Amino acid sequence: MDIDKILQKLHIEKLNNMQLDVARAVATTADDIIILSPTGSGKTLAYLLPSVFRLNPALDTLQMVVMVPSRELAKQSVEVMRSMGVPLRGMALYGGRPAMEEHREINKLKPQVVFATPGRMNDHIAKHNVNPMGVRLLVIDEFDKSLEMGFADEMQRVVDSLPSVERRILLSATDCPDIPRFVNMQHTCRIDYTEPDSGISAADRIRSFVVRSEQKDKLDTLLHLLLSFGEKSSIVFLNYRSSVERTWQFLQDKGFVCSMYHGGLDQRQREDNLYKFSNGSATVLVSTDLASRGLDIPDVDNIIHYHLPQGEAEYTHRVGRTARWDAEGRTFVLLGPEEHLPEYTDPGMPEYEIGVTPTEPPLPRMATIYIGKGKKDKISKGDVLGFLCKKCQLQGAEIGRIDVNDRYCYAAVARAKVKSVLRLAATEKIKNVKTVVEAVR
Repeated sequence: MDIDKILQKLHIEKLNNMQLDVARAVATTADDIIILSPTGSGKTLAYLLPSVFRLNPALDTLQMVVMVPSRELAKQSVEVMRSMGVPLRGMALYGGRPAMEEHREINKLKPQVVFATPGRMNDHIAKHNVNPMGVRLLVIDEFDKSLEMGFADEMQRVVDSLPSVERRILLSATDCPDIPRFVNMQHTCRIDYTEPDSGISAADRIRSFVVRSEQKDKLDTLLHLLLSFGEKSSIVFLNYRSSVERTWQFLQDKGFVCSMYHGGLDQRQREDNLYKFSNGSATVLVSTDLASRGLDIPDVDNIIHYHLPQGEAEYTHRVGRTARWDAEGRTFVLLGPEEHLPEYTDPGMPEYEIGVTPTEPPLPRMATIYIGKGKKDKISKGDVLGFLCKKCQLQGAEIGRIDVNDRYCYAAVARAKVKSVLRLAATEKIKNVKTVVEAVR
């Protein structure tokens, strides 16, 4: 494994200061490590990059467990590891699908690293689907969120089931509360980049504005604000599922191609909606705070607080969805007639004048299609690309992001070509196998 080749695969020119400090701590000490750094600063790569060099690719045993609070973070983290191109096998374990299906995959893949939600990890350990005795490295990502979500007991069971752990790494976007004793941290090294002068803060790359609504119901103000953004991508945060659904329906009726995201949706709906937004097939994501953490969505231009955040931490995590890495972004606080800026925001935040807006929103350039075969059917990204080019007559510039899951694929294609793609695909096979190809609505 060569670190320069890994960074080249990831299209990263150099590590930031936080990532360098983590790498030094892992390489030069035997300490347990607490990493505090804002959302979007690259914490997943920070712990993965030095950790993979501590694992033995020749062993077919589980050597590293990464506990995460959500299935989305589990899936995204394992994809980061796979994109590094290292000779290690990783797997995401999470609820919402049969544990037996995961067990069969574990037996087949023999993962050396797993990214797991606490409950599902305990399930596999209890059923002897994984052998915990070879685990030397334990990572708990979004540790503060895991505690907030009530996972302390489940995390303790996982920790107690890993008797051979030699090093622990805890990560958080905000300062952690006291670390519970069950984590058993030893000789702790604390790497704190949450301070404003740490060099990681995105504050200098985010412009913040107040948008005032004359009505208590702020939907019309939101509409004109979004219309003023044109094709720019935006996340609209609300505090309640019912409000998300109402706002999403309103924007759909006004002609926006937008996605909805909250905990009441089933797994397939959440994945479809999130994928449409992240690949540019939808310009707006309307969500509860569920989307404020654990999701790696690049190139979000605008964050809109339709409802005021419930606290400073929620505000921080929402804002952290934009200006990721070295990008720039904007955040907008919508205030009704009787609402005021929270104390933790900048009291000098300027007002944003919306001005004259178009009457209709522009359609996204891309749309998303679903292909009903995946990795377990021996389908690769190259197979999907070839299918779209040869069988569906698309050019390279008309194809966007392709994601291959276990049983299905998503692909972004030029919106103007969707009808012809579906018509041509209806009579074709992918790798000599007939499958469903349909648009993701």
